[in-house]
Amino acid sequence: MSPSAAAPVLEVTGLCKRFGTLTAVDDVDFTLERGASLGIVGESGSGKTTTARILVGLERATAGEVRLDGELVGTSSRRQRVAQARRIQMIFQDPYQSFDPRLTVEEAIAEPLRLHFRLSAEARRRRVAELCDQVGLSERNARALPRQLSGGQRQRAAIARALGIEPAVLVLDEAVAALDVSIQAQVLTLLDQIRRDTDISYVFVSHDLGVVRAVTDTAVVMRLGRVVERGPTEDLLRSPQHPYTRLLLDSVPEPGWDPAAVARSNRALAAAADAPGDLA
Repeated sequence: MSPSAAAPVLEVTGLCKRFGTLTAVDDVDFTLERGASLGIVGESGSGKTTTARILVGLERATAGEVRLDGELVGTSSRRQRVAQARRIQMIFQDPYQSFDPRLTVEEAIAEPLRLHFRLSAEARRRRVAELCDQVGLSERNARALPRQLSGGQRQRAAIARALGIEPAVLVLDEAVAALDVSIQAQVLTLLDQIRRDTDISYVFVSHDLGVVRAVTDTAVVMRLGRVVERGPTEDLLRSPQHPYTRLLLDSVPEPGWDPAAVARSNRALAAAADAPGDLA
């Protein structure tokens, strides 16, 4: 089916994931428009990473649906799953473990091209060079092993590898959380430029509200597996309506920050969640 330019590239409906008696994701819904950037915000244990893993097929949902260009993700034939894997890619907080330590960066970037496209060796070499140039990796970086690169360089290599197969959606799970602030800014600027130059859509999973504000158009806030607030990112962060969103904003250190007040708000929110008719 050829996707309509007007239809969302990603549709998530009634998504649930249980691990035994633990409900990690509870009735989550959202859509991602083509060329847009969506933030999924929440603290550790909010369900945001589990949601991201379901999107790319690394976890199977207990209930609900994920549709990519109208097709169900994760329940189709093997051939369709391979095609979907090309259309939606994920970048992790530390991509080191996703690289084969025996392959150079250029070999690692070339491998998905070999799997998904019928290219000659020379055409693959040229494409790898283009991708490295696009993300700011030098020839020396390309010939290096992953362990010989800095964290920022490895993230650039991971971005190049993902972009090579021309995905419709790139899911980034805390992808800049481990980087120095200056390197974070470089990677975020790179991702923003790539989105401007292409039709790619992003899902940014992050606890960092500054990152979410910088690179997303809309956001959903997750707590205890549920979406508690959603909307245009700037509106949501400027005028949050849910107590948990306000707590996240109040938790960011800045002049006049009161950690004791934040701790009191956190305890009050936890108590409310345990009471009948919780806030989430």
